[in-house]
Amino acid sequence: MQGLSLNPVSPENLADPLPLYKVLREQEPVYWSKDMHAWFLTRYEDVLACLRDPRLSADRTNFYQQQLQGFGKEVANDFLDSARRQMSMRDGADHIRVRRQASPGFTPQSLDTYRPAIRRIMGMLLDRVQDQGHMDVVKDISDQLPPMVIAEFLNIPTEDRERFQAWARPLADFSSPKQGANMEEVARSASRSTREMNAYLAEVIEARRHHPGQDMLSLMVQAQELGRMTLEDLSANALVILTAGHLTTTDQLSNGFYALLSHPDQLQKLQSDRTLLRSAVEEIIRYSPATRSAFRVAAQDFTLRDKQIRKGDTVFMSLASANRDPAVFTDPDRFDITRDSVQQKHISFGFGAHHCLGAGLARREMEIAIEMLLDRLPNVRLDETKTPEITHGMLFRSFNSLHLVW
Repeated sequence: MQGLSLNPVSPENLADPLPLYKVLREQEPVYWSKDMHAWFLTRYEDVLACLRDPRLSADRTNFYQQQLQGFGKEVANDFLDSARRQMSMRDGADHIRVRRQASPGFTPQSLDTYRPAIRRIMGMLLDRVQDQGHMDVVKDISDQLPPMVIAEFLNIPTEDRERFQAWARPLADFSSPKQGANMEEVARSASRSTREMNAYLAEVIEARRHHPGQDMLSLMVQAQELGRMTLEDLSANALVILTAGHLTTTDQLSNGFYALLSHPDQLQKLQSDRTLLRSAVEEIIRYSPATRSAFRVAAQDFTLRDKQIRKGDTVFMSLASANRDPAVFTDPDRFDITRDSVQQKHISFGFGAHHCLGAGLARREMEIAIEMLLDRLPNVRLDETKTPEITHGMLFRSFNSLHLVW
């Protein structure tokens, strides 16, 4: 480990974490980071086990409060009150109860009904840029497609998408703050966005009571009216679907376009054989996940390997490192869209009870977006004259710009 910084949140390790992942997997797979004041897990076996370990709680509100750095939790009250009601922050039977009310909208059969809408939206976005011979795929596709699909999914006006895009980013910034961020302002911005989004959703929810449809939000309103969830639960979980439902897919699309276009041999394979589309999407998600890490809080003392985890300790599980573990994946640092299903058991969407509810929708968006991009722009390639702009966070990896030409 000599000569390598072991700080997972140092700028150099955030920008290029693979050397650190390799060293920690081999020498210190359960690593206490003084810089993070948290445990950092890097092996697939350990990450998988901890994702489904009931001794680790999904309630991370205390961790978020610690980020306030003494400003007082009142600066983030609205965000924290909403966060603790979200299904992703709940454990056990309470988590199952809330998740069950949203699950019917995420069945494969239900999600397949949105394929025509995804195609229509992607076609419209490509129509806007096809004749100009270049685009910033982040601005022109990735930032546009997922929120427009979520608008369809929840049956809210497409023209409102810019509003909930603007609300969503401060929530992500508080969950995964940038280096040197003013945490008081980040927290206030997240709470302000939460208040504004809750006010917006209150109007939409009331409209659904009088004019229900077959959309996801109508199903959740019906569940609330039947007493299966509270109004506060409904608002908090509609909020997370509206925000997380497009932010991570936005990032995953850009990561995918870059992974594919920066490996011309794999791009050519996909151009020649579209039956590889589904495996290409899975390889993209394994190789370049938008969500780098998940984290939990120890609900009790326990031992992991030879390390003593104490109640209240924060445990980060590196999904990105687990997906590069040679104990599971052959030649894991190679991008290979022909991997078989055994070699595609990535955990980028989590695992167990908290497996990402929107994974199926994200996969469908990625499959359709990549297929249509290559169909409509068969000569598309990276613009080598413009360097991509990327934000490297502990939890997320986001492209701010990615220029393509054809």
